[in-house]
Amino acid sequence: MKIPRSPYDRLVNVVGVCSLCGTTAWLLAVWKQIAVHIPVHYDFRGHVDRMAGKGSLWVLMAVGWVMFLALSVVEHFPQIWNTGVQVTPKNQERVYRTLKNMLGTLKLIIAVLFSYLVFQSAFGGNLPPQFLPLFLLVTLGSLAFFLVQLIRLK
Repeated sequence: MKIPRSPYDRLVNVVGVCSLCGTTAWLLAVWKQIAVHIPVHYDFRGHVDRMAGKGSLWVLMAVGWVMFLALSVVEHFPQIWNTGVQVTPKNQERVYRTLKNMLGTLKLIIAVLFSYLVFQSAFGGNLPPQFLPLFLLVTLGSLAFFLVQLIRLK
């Protein structure tokens, strides 16, 4: 089944791609000013607990792009999605629309997260203490929101 693009799909894709493209362009522009060693791992409180070469920023950027692009591909094949509810001809369009919105939201969260982590690591600072709880709340909250919508479609 082909799911038509909604304005929401377009918005989250444009913002996600702009976030990743902008971060990649910024990284290229400021590469020489970035310290040789940067933070690459943080503890639960957001304090740096491991440093590495600045080349690891490209790994972080690549992981963000790969995850974004992989979800973009999966988004086009609703027949492989594990919906969690029985898909019938009556609810098919609404179930797939809800799941496509969920995938788009996850793509946006991933793009913004990896962009933020690249900036934060390049500047060499600690993460704010509320980073992990906020990230988990946004990610899991989004999933819960869409799963509740999906269950209501039964």
